[in-house]
Amino acid sequence: MDLPTGPPLLSWIMPEEKSPDLLLDGRLKLFQRGGHRAGTDAVLLAAAAPPLGSGLAVDVGAGAGTVGLLLALAHPGARIALLEKNPVAAEDSRRNIAANALGERVRLAEADLFDAVARKAKGLVEAADVVVTNPPFLEARAARVSPDAHRAMAHVLGAGGLAGWLKASLALLRPGGSFAMIHRADALDDILAGFEGRLGGLEVFPIFPREGRPAIRVILRGKKGSKAPLALLPGLVLHGADGKFTPVAEEVHRHGRRLFAD
Repeated sequence: MDLPTGPPLLSWIMPEEKSPDLLLDGRLKLFQRGGHRAGTDAVLLAAAAPPLGSGLAVDVGAGAGTVGLLLALAHPGARIALLEKNPVAAEDSRRNIAANALGERVRLAEADLFDAVARKAKGLVEAADVVVTNPPFLEARAARVSPDAHRAMAHVLGAGGLAGWLKASLALLRPGGSFAMIHRADALDDILAGFEGRLGGLEVFPIFPREGRPAIRVILRGKKGSKAPLALLPGLVLHGADGKFTPVAEEVHRHGRRLFAD
């Protein structure tokens, strides 16, 4: 029989533990098993978060903890809670907190966002100064759900849908607190409807794959209880004609440059 080529034969029998992914030029170590693998969306969301000072930020649907851990690196005085219900992703979050030596400021809150009792038990009701979230992109009623349970949980919204996700996320935010999210650009109507009467001072920041192309993502920020009007911002172009990151996108991905001036 033909033997596999490449790695030594022993690795096909007893594979070595996977090494972590590295973000921000290696400043963040990230172990990820299954589900949704973090990348540009997580980096952009962390770069869009308002300044934290010594406040509390909650990363809703944290997965492996990428956004919350990036916030912990960018805001050394802040406290971070990673809210995640998937036990596999929660274990990755726990491992990543330890791998990055952030246990003094980052904690895992293993709970279902849609369970109000569980949210209260974790001490998160109207407790956060900042809430950030990268919700699953697909609605259960319209999606072709993956047979992999962990991948399905990462990609498909629960029974509450996007409106329910936004309502529950905002329940974690103190009055006057700040909210930031990233999502598909074609879901903007639904997102704005979900914010109505709950979030004001909205800033809409589109993400374009290339110059002259339609936006593929939107970042939205706002304040709980604000009556300020909506603002549409210039946004960010990710790639130049050569397919490489634009200078600003490169700075965000490699050095943690912030997307907003505040």
